[in-house]
Amino acid sequence: MNLRRLKRQGVLGINARNLLYTQRWNARRGLPNVDDKLATRELCQAAGVAMPAVLAVARTHREARALPERLREHETFVVKPARGAMGNGILVLERREGELLRRGAPLEEAALAYHAASIVSGLYSLAGHADAALIEERLRAHPTFAELVPDGVPDVRVVVYRGVPVTAMTRLPTAASGGRANLHQGAIGVGIDLASGHTTHATFRDRPVRRHPDSDAILRDVALPEFETILRVAVGATDQTGLGYVGADVVVDAARGPVILELNARPGLAVQLANRAGLLPRLRAVDELLAEGDIPDAEERIALGRRIASEHAR
Repeated sequence: MNLRRLKRQGVLGINARNLLYTQRWNARRGLPNVDDKLATRELCQAAGVAMPAVLAVARTHREARALPERLREHETFVVKPARGAMGNGILVLERREGELLRRGAPLEEAALAYHAASIVSGLYSLAGHADAALIEERLRAHPTFAELVPDGVPDVRVVVYRGVPVTAMTRLPTAASGGRANLHQGAIGVGIDLASGHTTHATFRDRPVRRHPDSDAILRDVALPEFETILRVAVGATDQTGLGYVGADVVVDAARGPVILELNARPGLAVQLANRAGLLPRLRAVDELLAEGDIPDAEERIALGRRIASEHAR
């Protein structure tokens, strides 16, 4: 596809995203609010936005060595870097008959401590700086999502611009992605019609697909559970950051409903491929409808985003 055709379709490129949106609307002072999951947690808790429960935090190598003993009472949990990105450094662990397992394979407690120490040393952090190992409760996929994927927990990425949700996709783990909902590692991106909350087009490794390669489930026209709440949670969380262009990752937990997994100040552009719709017309429509600094309440902004998306869907 040539550049002229991409422009006609309103596709947002990475240079334009950086210059016109992330650099303009995401002030540097606000970036730590989303780059550090612990900072994000504090903001969300203050606003009453749900997040996974924290079981432990290790900020030093001594605390990393102590983690196996601290976590022995927990049957399952997730280890992640507080300042990581693209799903790197995340371990999903569980116990069976007292044995610690990662994707069904035994994992020694010493290996858990070593992994946590690597996180603390900054192995997975965005800039290689010292980090913290964050241990969270393991979320369980809502039954609607569980029917689509045999392993892992899908999430919903909502792009919020100036407080308005403009596009969204659900990211479905696959065997290729190691059960992670990350497109860079082989997850499926499925576009979402903001107006109806139903899935539309799906892409796997940048190619269109109709079915999940592992479950064989049809991916189009799936009614996502609690979609209105997903949008409220995404907007409520991004409102706390002081940033104007944010990707909010929401998981619909089987027991708790929609919870914020993390926020991203530089959301990727594959959401356009998943929706077969460029972002530029939607972003420009927001600018036209919102006077500088004139932000209606959250419900009005959500309704505005759904209307804009409907007008610019393909």
